[in-house]
Amino acid sequence: MRKLKVSLVFFVILLLTMSSAAATCNIVVITDPSGNDPNGAAAGSMSFADNMFQSTFLLSRNNNFAVLSGGTGSSDTRLDSIVEAVANLQNNASASSAASIASQYKGARLLVGGPNIGAAIGGSFDAYVVTVDDATNQIKVTPYTSGIATLQPGQKGAIIHLRNTEGNPYYGTADAVRKETAMNIGKMIRDGYPATTILSEAMGEVAKDSGEKYGGGGVNLVSGISTSDMFTPKEMNDTGYPMDEEYSKVCDDCGWAIGYPSSEAYDKCPICGADIRTVFAYEALGNALTVSPNAVSVSVYGSDKPGLASTTKEIVEASVAKNGYDASTISDSINRGIDNGLLMGVDHVEPKDINVKQGSKAVGVYYKALPGDRSSPAWDLPIDGNILTVLGSIQTAVGIILILLVMFRSRLLKSFQER
Repeated sequence: MRKLKVSLVFFVILLLTMSSAAATCNIVVITDPSGNDPNGAAAGSMSFADNMFQSTFLLSRNNNFAVLSGGTGSSDTRLDSIVEAVANLQNNASASSAASIASQYKGARLLVGGPNIGAAIGGSFDAYVVTVDDATNQIKVTPYTSGIATLQPGQKGAIIHLRNTEGNPYYGTADAVRKETAMNIGKMIRDGYPATTILSEAMGEVAKDSGEKYGGGGVNLVSGISTSDMFTPKEMNDTGYPMDEEYSKVCDDCGWAIGYPSSEAYDKCPICGADIRTVFAYEALGNALTVSPNAVSVSVYGSDKPGLASTTKEIVEASVAKNGYDASTISDSINRGIDNGLLMGVDHVEPKDINVKQGSKAVGVYYKALPGDRSSPAWDLPIDGNILTVLGSIQTAVGIILILLVMFRSRLLKSFQER
């Protein structure tokens, strides 16, 4: 509850300092209403607009629900509706009751959902409700426009909302893409895919076909995992990461990986020489949210260099898969990445800089940013660095003398001859 309040306060600050924006794509997918599958419920938001910060998808890890916001109303209107919806859900209100709050605020939209409460959308929206019958595997896709639309508790299915943003080159595609994506979501639910995978595939389809593509991000409603700031804008009044573009490159043979934009320099794995696989942003979203035996939650502190967090995550995951949750081997793997130029702008780490929590499959990496514009740490040389500085100064002085001799050689020779 405390973290949720912090998120709401952060949301208020953002709304006061940035131009108004709203998510135009909201999705909730529930494949296991019992809540037993750690990947059985997921939600996500994105838009063509700026400022798709994490507050677009508020997550309650304790009560396993998410509130996705949007609409055509003002930012303060959306904020009021979100606060009221969260308060209602904290008091055990139904999904439909919480979502219906949006209708009380002009232009607002709320999509709420969780494995135990189902899902519902209210306010200003154009959405499809997808249901899949357990007994017959029959898929039903029903359109709704405004008012309230509900996916009942205990029902496998999804809700997808999609509109186009003014200025989007793909403007006018939302109706067709919304319907097609809803049908594909139903097929994936029927075929047994986890909600986290379905969410990522749906967001990839929406991004490519409708242009509403900037993160935003997603949440795993059962396991309490969020993409956090993986795809959200780095600066205010800017777009997030395009969900249909390359995010990283991975070697499946040895586990080496590197994030964009550094990944553009590699066609083969620099460690083992094998082919490397391109991971798109929507795929990275699914990987980040999906819980598996090798999944590791990695947090990076001390530097916000582009690509640092994603590359560190890949290195840590490979190290854990090979050697387990050992701070020494993780720090060694990270330092090799620094020495190989995969991680730039940070100093070498020690085991004490690695915070390992094996029980929750979490690793924190505490970096020290390098001073100035240095991209790599100082070399570990067998002689004192001050000696090199002195030698460099001498070399510079000798060089200046040689330049002066060349410039004034004729004058010096003439003066010598006259004497």
